[in-house]
Amino acid sequence: MEFVNNQGEILEMSGHSKFANIKHKKEKNDAAKGKIFTIIGREIAVAVKEGGPDVTNNFKLAAVVAKAKANNMPNDTIERGIKKAAGEDGNVNYEYATYEGYGPSGIAIIVDTLTDNKNRTAANVRSAFTKGQGSIGTQGCVSFMFDKKGQIIIDKEEYEADPDELMMTALDAGAEDFEDEEDCFTITTDPDEFETVRKALEEQNIPMASAEVTMIPQNYVTVTDETALKNLQRTLDLLEEDDDVQAVYTNLDE
Repeated sequence: MEFVNNQGEILEMSGHSKFANIKHKKEKNDAAKGKIFTIIGREIAVAVKEGGPDVTNNFKLAAVVAKAKANNMPNDTIERGIKKAAGEDGNVNYEYATYEGYGPSGIAIIVDTLTDNKNRTAANVRSAFTKGQGSIGTQGCVSFMFDKKGQIIIDKEEYEADPDELMMTALDAGAEDFEDEEDCFTITTDPDEFETVRKALEEQNIPMASAEVTMIPQNYVTVTDETALKNLQRTLDLLEEDDDVQAVYTNLDE
């Protein structure tokens, strides 16, 4: 099915969804949930340091809070994180760093980190690649294979209204694309328009399973070799266990 956005461009309501992966992460054990809360807590600290603790005047903080709520972080935990970041306890300096490289079978991997010790993080990321028979590359070696986009995913089980109304709300707010998939709706935006679109959906009380700026592969790669898949999974598991790692992107077709 095709639709036309407000720029007169034809949109195809189909595509590759990572919704199943999001559901899988949310259904993991308490340790995994604690990792997600640690990630978001650091993002809150950086957002508060850069723009202050007022959510209404700090768009970056508003986006992190939305991410926190989508991951079922309790409101009091969010508020404590903001107060902590605004107080004397918020003096820890976190820095963003991105690493790029290749896993088995040439799978492209991008690792976003937020750390208070870049040397420790670099060593851990390199070790994760090595143990999975992969290799770290130079900056930009694989990122050209991805597009940086805002991505909002809405669980069909949580949304009961008319999909056409949802699509028009998103497109009118500035979304680039709307995909109607088997179990979810996926809205894609330019990174600069992400917060505007997210806020428009929030104002309509539309539940969001995920709302973030992410890296979307231009093409997905299928890997059938079992050894390569096991090695790749080892790298991904090691990265997921590292508290300094904020996000990992690959072009693996799961």
